[in-house]
Amino acid sequence: MSDDEADPELLDFLRQHFAKAAAPEPVADIHVLEGAEYVYDNAVDVALDMRSTKAAAAMISEQMQKKEYSTKTWASHELHPKAKDESTVNFIFTMDLLNFSFWSEKGEDERFAIEYKDRKWTGYWSLVAALQRALDEDIPITSSDFWQNEDECTEEVLKHVFRSCTQEEIPMFKERMACLREAGQVLYEKYQCSFTNCIVAANNSAAALVNILATDFPCFNDVVRFENRKSVRLLKRAQICVADIWAAFEGEDFGKFDDIDKITMFADYRVPQILNTLGCLWYSPQLENAVRGKKLIESGHSWEIQMRGCSIWCVELIRREILRNHPDTKINAILIDFFLYDTMKEMEKAGQEPIPHHRTRSIWY
Repeated sequence: MSDDEADPELLDFLRQHFAKAAAPEPVADIHVLEGAEYVYDNAVDVALDMRSTKAAAAMISEQMQKKEYSTKTWASHELHPKAKDESTVNFIFTMDLLNFSFWSEKGEDERFAIEYKDRKWTGYWSLVAALQRALDEDIPITSSDFWQNEDECTEEVLKHVFRSCTQEEIPMFKERMACLREAGQVLYEKYQCSFTNCIVAANNSAAALVNILATDFPCFNDVVRFENRKSVRLLKRAQICVADIWAAFEGEDFGKFDDIDKITMFADYRVPQILNTLGCLWYSPQLENAVRGKKLIESGHSWEIQMRGCSIWCVELIRREILRNHPDTKINAILIDFFLYDTMKEMEKAGQEPIPHHRTRSIWY
């Protein structure tokens, strides 16, 4: 080979090098919206009313601006942690590990409740209050090392953490204990006993962190089968965990995610309830009778999947409508979800629930 001829091996090396350099990094996706749209397209017991959805979008946009709804709203809640450090990350991860199924058929004075700081807390807030109370009592409830230590983190200790000021105990206690044990083991085996290492591994991607939670932690893998689709990802708790971190840190530090708008709403009890109240979601007579009659709907039942999937798609349409009319508005599905949830809880407190929420016992929400 003469000096004027190129070395073919060198050329091949350079081609491969620059091809790799030019290739964009694969963008993470959680594939929740596509599953929700599939559920919406194939639902027979839940339908969307587009006129009401547009009206709801206008109302939500107006009210959120009026109330100056933003990430700051999250930290403004009395019981949420205020520190901008790893202790808050650990608190949120623990909270969202256990954030499911607080509904009760008992009256307000009889249902499971936590007494903390001279107040009685129910529902989601009972969990937050229980965790704060435990920390005040020097029980390291947000430590994964503690969850793994079966000599220290015993059933008796956890029952003390979640002790109720009423006769009703916390629902699904065994399942909550199992979630803590499982998560502690995963953090030990894969993430050096620190959830912040999961955040680091996600590299500022909300979608990547959701996927880490769903893939590595079985109790976050909220996936169902619907009609001919074997895998419809709903991922309520995985998504709300990422959203809570984003909100708590106001999009900075541990909460800095470059793709936060990929997160959808969190398919639970309350958002379907208010979307139905607003006329956005319509139920078949059989489903509406079951919901109004407070009949138990099994986890994974077609009705439940339709309510959850159509709620995700409905909030996505609301988000698009708001942005179509107000393109400069800083809005995403997370803030819409937070607003709708808080609004429904206010209506419940005022005794203004036109329809109850559906009843499903599940670790998924």
